[in-house]
Amino acid sequence: MKVRYDTYCGLNCGACHVGLANEMNDEEALKKLAQEWGVSREDVNCTGCKTGTTAPFCAGCEMRVCAMERGHEFCYQCKDYPCPTISDFRNDRAPHHSAVFSNLSQIEKHGIETWLKMEEARWSCQKCGKRYAWYNDNCTECGEELYSCEKEEKELD
Repeated sequence: MKVRYDTYCGLNCGACHVGLANEMNDEEALKKLAQEWGVSREDVNCTGCKTGTTAPFCAGCEMRVCAMERGHEFCYQCKDYPCPTISDFRNDRAPHHSAVFSNLSQIEKHGIETWLKMEEARWSCQKCGKRYAWYNDNCTECGEELYSCEKEEKELD
């Protein structure tokens, strides 16, 4: 299944547990995620917020809805950026949200294709190359310690 990685807010769906499991057609992981979150298996079908198949927790995202209504591909294109909605999102308790301003800056500076290549390298094990998700601490392929979003959050301003 093809997942679109870029989002309006700057998150990378390619580092999301749901996005990775869908892309890899990992039915076991998708069932486990659905069970952990108390949702149906169908509710974890997602190919990214810019596609027609979006998980319920992303479908109603205020930033997604706003950007779509305003005709923007990315929040940084808006005259109101950074608005309270994305600022609150960036500063909430979810460590993977901490990178949105940095990611949007990189997209604006380098373009989407370069950013996607940078993100693929960022979210791949440095030892074996296997892709991993935001909260993975160790590579499931080789056991290497990974640079999770929780570690990254401590380095972002």
